[in-house]
Order: sequence, then structure tokens, then C-alpha cells
Amino acid sequence: MSQPFVFRSIEFDGEHLRVAIRPGTSPIPPLLIFNGIGANLELVFPFIQALDPDMEIIAFDVPGVGGSSTPLRPYRFPSLAKLVSRMLDYLDYGQVNAIGVSWGGALAQQFARDYPERCKKLILAATATGLFMLPGKPGVLWKMATPRRYIQPSYGARIAPDIYGGAFRRDAGLALTHASKVRSGGRRGYYLQLLAGLGWTSIHWLHKIRQPTLLLAGDDDPLIPLPNMRLLAKRIPNAELHVIADGHLFLVTRAEAVAPIIGRFLAEEQRRARVRHLPL
Repeated sequence: MSQPFVFRSIEFDGEHLRVAIRPGTSPIPPLLIFNGIGANLELVFPFIQALDPDMEIIAFDVPGVGGSSTPLRPYRFPSLAKLVSRMLDYLDYGQVNAIGVSWGGALAQQFARDYPERCKKLILAATATGLFMLPGKPGVLWKMATPRRYIQPSYGARIAPDIYGGAFRRDAGLALTHASKVRSGGRRGYYLQLLAGLGWTSIHWLHKIRQPTLLLAGDDDPLIPLPNMRLLAKRIPNAELHVIADGHLFLVTRAEAVAPIIGRFLAEEQRRARVRHLPL
């Protein structure tokens, strides 16, 4: 049985960062989670619960999201990666494994590149290279351009099939459950996250990411079409791609199937890159 979460509020330069830690006893380094845009840490709890209960987990709300304070000035991915490193120092963690989801996948790439000694292994889920990526359909991106789905849960539930795809197309209850866990940080925090990624790209330095990297992609992802993940697999030297038969939020909707893949990757030695498909 896994340990309960320990919640912390850490102050840096007058701003507060909300952190949740699930203590663990595994010899594997703790797993640090970089969440998606506008997403408070509670949204990844179903995924965390599917992981090995002995694995230590660190999750946090990005500045301007959930329970973290909203900064007065804009930030970029390098400065946010630095803040995460400071957070690990404060919590007395040395090396971690990192998983980044969607927008958080960009931040995870930045963290792995800027602090390679802190990141043992890297997992990227439903993410891309930033500026030089194959975008989703304009209608889908337009719905993502504002935080309305987080501020108005009924609207979020209505558009979930269009923006998340996969299981959300087949099960209306999923959207309502997801929306009920949202803790909005407000419009400003959301737009600061959008601004952080404006013009950012990792395409020119992905070859410098030397950590063993697990790539997880949905085959019905309206936000991050599959070719983006194949590009990451091509550019990162030691990468392995798994394709899951689901949409953008497969970490939640197929947590029980994805968690063992992650567990094996974190537990084993380096492997040669390959592509696998996970059927329904």
C-alpha cells in the first residue's frame, strides 16, 4: 500500500510553490512529474496511484497554477527549470527521474538538458519540440488558447472529446470526472504558461539529451499528432517509443497499462531504441 501524500508550500523570492510528495522505499530515484498546461497536481493522482507503491513521487504546481502563487513577471523554460532545481535542493533531493506531460514535456526536456546530473532517466508523454512541431487542427488549438475549460468545468467536459481524443470520445463520464478535479489558477497563470513556450524549441539540442529516454504517444491525440513523438525518437540518441491506443491523456485513462511500461523502464539498464505499439 502506497504512502499518503505530504503537501508542502515552499517560498522562493516571495513566491510560493505547492509540492506534493508520496514517500517511497524503492532504491530507484524519485520520479519528478512535470504536468501539462493549466493542470494542477491532483489531475495526475490516478496515474501516480497506478505506479509501484514503493516508488517515491514528487509533483508540484507550476507558478500560476493550482496552489502555487502567480508570479508578477513572465518566465521562460530555462528559468523554470532552474526553479525546479532549487526546489530539489530545498527538499534535499539529488538525482531524480523525470516525466513530462504535454506542456510539461517541454519543461522536462529543458530540465534534462540544463541539469543532466540531476536527471537520471527521462520520460516524455504526449509532447513535442515546441516551435518546430506538427500542430493539431486549428479548431483544437483555438480551444486550448484560453483557460476556459479549467474555469468553467461544464465547458471543459463538453470539449474534452475534441481536444483529448481517445477514451474521451467514447466515455462522457471521463470528462466530468476530469473536470471535477480541476483547481484553476486563473487566466493570468495560464497565459504565463503559454508565454513561457512562445518561440521555444528543443529541435537544435535534442541530440545533447544523453539520458535513457522513454517516449509515450497516443495514436489518437488531437493536440500532439503522432509524428511529433516520432521526431523526438529520431532526434534523442537513446530513445524508445511506445505508441498507446488512446488520446492525449492516456497517462490517466490507461494508467494501469502504461504504469508497468514506466516501471520496467526505470528499473532496468539501458536498452537499444525501438518502437512498440500497445493495443487496446
